[in-house]
Amino acid sequence: MSNQQIKITLPDGSVREYEKGVSGLQIASSISEGLARNVLAAKVNGETWDANRPIQTDASVQLLTWNDAEGKNTFWHSSAHLMAEALEALYPGVKFGIGPALENGFYYDVDFGDKPLDGAELEKIEAKMLELARQKNDYIRKEVGKADAIAYFQEKGDEYKLDLLEGLEDGSITFYEQGNFVDLCRGPHIPNTGFIKAAKLLNIAGAYWRGDEKNKMLTRIYGITFPKAKELQEYLHMLEEAKKRDHRKLGRELELFTFSEKVGMGLPLWLPKGTLLRERLVNFMKRAQDKSGYQQVVTPHIGHKILYETSGHYEKYGKDSFQPIATPNEGEEFLLKPMNCPHHCEIYKHKPRSYKDLPIRYAEFGTVYRYEQSGELHGLTRVRGFTQDDAHIFCRPEQVKEEFVKVIDLVLYVFKALGFENFTAQISLRDPNNREKYIGTDEAWEKAERSIIEAAEERGLDTVTELGEAAFYGPKLDFMVKDALGRKWQLGTIQVDYNLPERFQLEYIGADNQKHRPVMIHRAPFGSLERFVAVLIEHCAGNFPLWLSPEQITILPISEKYKDYAEEIKSVLEEHDIIGQIDNRDEKIGRKIRDAEVKKIPFMLIVGEKEQEESKISVRKHGEGDLGSLSVDEFIAHFKGIIAESLKN
Repeated sequence: MSNQQIKITLPDGSVREYEKGVSGLQIASSISEGLARNVLAAKVNGETWDANRPIQTDASVQLLTWNDAEGKNTFWHSSAHLMAEALEALYPGVKFGIGPALENGFYYDVDFGDKPLDGAELEKIEAKMLELARQKNDYIRKEVGKADAIAYFQEKGDEYKLDLLEGLEDGSITFYEQGNFVDLCRGPHIPNTGFIKAAKLLNIAGAYWRGDEKNKMLTRIYGITFPKAKELQEYLHMLEEAKKRDHRKLGRELELFTFSEKVGMGLPLWLPKGTLLRERLVNFMKRAQDKSGYQQVVTPHIGHKILYETSGHYEKYGKDSFQPIATPNEGEEFLLKPMNCPHHCEIYKHKPRSYKDLPIRYAEFGTVYRYEQSGELHGLTRVRGFTQDDAHIFCRPEQVKEEFVKVIDLVLYVFKALGFENFTAQISLRDPNNREKYIGTDEAWEKAERSIIEAAEERGLDTVTELGEAAFYGPKLDFMVKDALGRKWQLGTIQVDYNLPERFQLEYIGADNQKHRPVMIHRAPFGSLERFVAVLIEHCAGNFPLWLSPEQITILPISEKYKDYAEEIKSVLEEHDIIGQIDNRDEKIGRKIRDAEVKKIPFMLIVGEKEQEESKISVRKHGEGDLGSLSVDEFIAHFKGIIAESLKN
């Protein structure tokens, strides 16, 4: 091979030789023209590049299309630039903050000066975007010296880009240009604007520059684009379905929770039905934990500031916590509890431990408080006070894998009982090229990482592995769940921690009669109970599993004459923990049935003259209709059979 040739290794392991300076796009063309027409970017030695950027050395190359997450990310980041070009054409003098890709779509923060953007103008911007897209302008990458970059944006009068340039080093600065638009950007981007065939600007919000309330409020425009118009229509249909399932809407209609400005933003108030649903979830988890050897503990809602300084949480999260609470004693400060783990460390430490005591598993439904900016609050998914199904396992290093397997089993049981069937498990490991950012010995890390990988394999999980995504204190396993609309949520996490046992000087006496540090495993299948309920509402559209439903039955007397019989039925059902109400309104039975359907009550039990004479009930199931006439015992058996099947281990 001449010194002008380089070796390119493709994902299937095949190796091809090309001239130095070959681009991902050229590599694609050498494989097939069809592939070349669909390549959006290239991953070169693990880093995403422009598809037309020259490759000068031997490299591993993956060609990225719309089917790859990195391909979509590049497409949407390029779309943000296209929107900015359209805005600059329509509103001369606008200034731009940042415009990143999101999991679905993109946004750009824009300073429109004194003129606010009217939502009615979004269609005009969309039309301009598609007009510019049809020009098929190339995205051109240029390396720029810092002085020249500063001069460019000084002349343009864009203080936001000048602010961003302050944190960049000379020699690391790049501009991207397409059509008449130039932006400070590290890229990468798609080859040209022609790939963008459909665009929709979704909404407008306010966002402080740099997320600081002291800075100017910018206009954040959210949008999404697709390479085919059909895909946009499918996405918009999904959004309409999501609106119907919005947990804020259903939470209000089903009378589950509410918010009050007088109580405070981001602090949910659980109504009786929501409280019953919440208690059913908590009791469900407590029963499962009891079977798995967990011990329930309770810790205070506040803790001494020293506790969180010891754990390191104050240094890392102090700005995101509520301000310290001063006491009458000078210099004494407490914090609203931002997490439970430091408290559990102190519980472990309250007496000496032997290796024979381990593992010790402490569990708590502990309410914690974190200060979220008002613009970030969203229903139950982002709140300032929330309850975690927290547990911390203290074990010996050789017990980590066994404990991991047990926690995986618990998470899988929870998912099955609640109908979450589509998920992947993300194994987050250390960055092998940057080990100094992690604490703990190489030996401990390798053992913990191997334990997680083997535990996931043992349980046959569908996994993805992400290098560099581990916490600084240990590797972890996150469960990424897809809901009924295909949206992805992180529900359930298991983390290994060497940090807190070290900080709190936790110990046990080993078989060698020497002191050893335990390993700590953090575990939360629900995570935040509030967020979990929000996701569950949207996943099942408010049609909760029967065992969880806060109102499982409604008894519908045909007339007031059958009220006493309805009371008898209700009393018998309550003895079997079947909960509901009697609808004694002076309404026709058809209206009562329709109202029960709207409230998504699983079973409607109709009682009239015939039912009373035969000691039976006419049963209707929500969404399915008439199930026929059953005796009360037959209905109870049917009811319990459904629950037993859904909660079967």
